[in-house]
Amino acid sequence: MAPLPISSIRVGKIEDVQELIKSKPNKVPERFIRDANERGGLVSLKTHFHQPIPVIDLSELSKPHTNDDFVFEILKLSQACEDWGFFQVINHGLEVDVVDDIEKVAKEFFEMPLEEKQKYPLEPGTVQGYGQAFIFSEDQKLDWCNMFALGVHPPSIRNPKLWPSKPARFSESLKGYSKEMRKLCKRLLTYIAISLGLKKDRFEEMFGEAVQAVRMNYYPPCSSPDLVLGLSPHSDGSALTVLQQSKDSCVGLQILKDNTWVPVLPLPNALVINIGDTVEVLTNGKYKSVEHRAVTNRERERLTIVTFYAPNYEVEIEPMGELVDDETNPCKYRSYNHGDYSYHYVSNKLQGKKSLDFAKILN
Repeated sequence: MAPLPISSIRVGKIEDVQELIKSKPNKVPERFIRDANERGGLVSLKTHFHQPIPVIDLSELSKPHTNDDFVFEILKLSQACEDWGFFQVINHGLEVDVVDDIEKVAKEFFEMPLEEKQKYPLEPGTVQGYGQAFIFSEDQKLDWCNMFALGVHPPSIRNPKLWPSKPARFSESLKGYSKEMRKLCKRLLTYIAISLGLKKDRFEEMFGEAVQAVRMNYYPPCSSPDLVLGLSPHSDGSALTVLQQSKDSCVGLQILKDNTWVPVLPLPNALVINIGDTVEVLTNGKYKSVEHRAVTNRERERLTIVTFYAPNYEVEIEPMGELVDDETNPCKYRSYNHGDYSYHYVSNKLQGKKSLDFAKILN
C-alpha cells in the first residue's frame, strides 16, 4: 500500500528552484545552503574524471552460459555488485525511440508553468507527485532539485489524480517506457542471481508482483553549486535502481567509495544501475547498497529519469538461506515485511544508509 499524506507534518515554505533562478538567478536562499561538511563542491564540465565504476555488456550475458564471454561478464557483474554496488550497462536492448521519448516528455513537463505542475502536488509523507520528497520539518535543508514521482506497477499503487494530462503523450510514453524497464530489471535480477550461484529465477519467484516506481529529477543550474546539493546522500530502499541521464546533462551523480565521493561520468547510451537495500538484505550483505548523492552545476541543467524496482509490499524479506552460514557468514539482518520497510523508508529524511538500521541485527 502506498504511503498516505501525514497532515501533522509542517514543512515550511519550499521554494521551487526553477522559479528561483528566474527571479533571483544569483541568490541561493539560506534553506538550500548546506553545512560545510555536507557540501558537494563544484563539478566542472572541463574536468575529466577517471571513470572507475564497472561497465557490463548485456549482449555478452545473452550468450550461452557455457560461453567464455558469458562467464567473464558474469564474473565482472559479481565483482561490480560486491565491490561497488554500482555499474553501467551497455547494449541493454532498450529501443532508442523509447528512451528519447520519455526524456522529451519529462523535459516538456518540467518546462510547463509552475501553476500547471502544482496541480500534481507531492504531499508531506508521500513520495508521489511534484515537489520535494523526504521533507519532515520547517528547518530541514532543501535539495536544489525539482522532482516528479509516480507509482507505476502494480496499478493499485498509482494515484490517477497525479498522472498529468499535459504533455498529452505523458501517460502513454511513461507506460511504454516502464514496461521496457520492467523487462530490463527482471533480466538484471536473473543475471545477479546467477552471479551468486543461485537459480536464475530466485529473485523473481520471491518478489511476487514486483513494485515499480519512477522519479524524474530536474536540477537547474545553480549560481553557487559549491554551497548546495542536488540530492541528499542516501542509499535506495529498492532492490534495483536504474538511472537514465539525458544526453545533454552535466555530470552530477557521485557515489561514496572508500570514504571518497566519486563522480560518475555517464557513457553514451548507457544506463547506471545500483543495488538497493533490499538486495543487500537478501544477499546477507554480500552485495551492498551504496550511498550516493547528486551535485549541481553553475552553467548546465541536468535531467534524470529513475526507475525503482522492488518486491511486492506483502513479501517477507530476510537473508536467503543459501547465503547464510552460522560459522562463516551468520545472519546479519532480521526478517521483516517489505511494506513496513517501505513505509519506514519514506517516513524519514534521506540520511545516508540510516534507513537500513531498521533491518540490522545488532550484536
